[in-house]
Amino acid sequence: VRGHFMTADMGLSGGNFLVAETGSVALVTNEGNGRMVTTLPKVHVVITGIEKVIPTLEDLSTLMRLLPRSATGQSISNYFSILTGVKKPEEHDGPEHLYFILVDAGRADVVGGEFHEMLRCIRCGACMNHCPVYQTIGGHAYGWVYPGPMGSVLTPLYAGIENAIDLPHAATLCNQCGVVCPVKIPLPELLRKLREKQTDAGLRPLVERIGLRVWAWVAQRPALYGLGARVGARYLKWLAGEDKSIRLLPAAQEWTNGRDFPAPEGKTFRELYAARQKSAKEAA
Repeated sequence: VRGHFMTADMGLSGGNFLVAETGSVALVTNEGNGRMVTTLPKVHVVITGIEKVIPTLEDLSTLMRLLPRSATGQSISNYFSILTGVKKPEEHDGPEHLYFILVDAGRADVVGGEFHEMLRCIRCGACMNHCPVYQTIGGHAYGWVYPGPMGSVLTPLYAGIENAIDLPHAATLCNQCGVVCPVKIPLPELLRKLREKQTDAGLRPLVERIGLRVWAWVAQRPALYGLGARVGARYLKWLAGEDKSIRLLPAAQEWTNGRDFPAPEGKTFRELYAARQKSAKEAA
């Protein structure tokens, strides 16, 4: 691979941050190809989103204390480069020409809106590391550039909510992504807003919308909800095989066509809570 870098006429790279104060691009990597592609070819082209521009080197210092720690648990990555301008006459490496391509692709439409906080994302991946959905389905299932909770928000914003119907629902809303985000993006709140927008626009399937209305009606009636939970749990146990896995689940065939669904075990939450309350009263 090194030979290709030595003979290349142009090198293309991204940029973790662009520093407006100095015109620098900051690259954060854990392998050396980034340095070769930015210093050996005569032409260096930086392609990155408009939200990556930050005011000063002091701001870069702050963000660099967050990014490696949140991404890989390192105090600093193996390779951290700040590249400023073309090479000087007395320098032996570096490009003779440097170009910046700033990508909008929907970002400008987010500025000042209700999803503006998402532009703070530094792509550290901390939300992915704590997301139970991402850990189960992996990155390719998200279908576009960004996986995990950040992708479930970014993709609908950039590509359109009508083109990413399922992504805002690829989350349990457990709030772990919001807790670990180093720049304090309220990811669960943004996911809920996207779901609301899809529902208001009539983008969700009719069966799903009717099902949610029925569930909301039942959920407001505790006795009926408890009965449904008990019956549902017993039905799922009946469907399960000896290994306690369900291989065919009506109304969820898209899931069971590709993987087994675990059957519930033990008592329902309401039954456990009632037993605990009874024990507490007897102990008192």
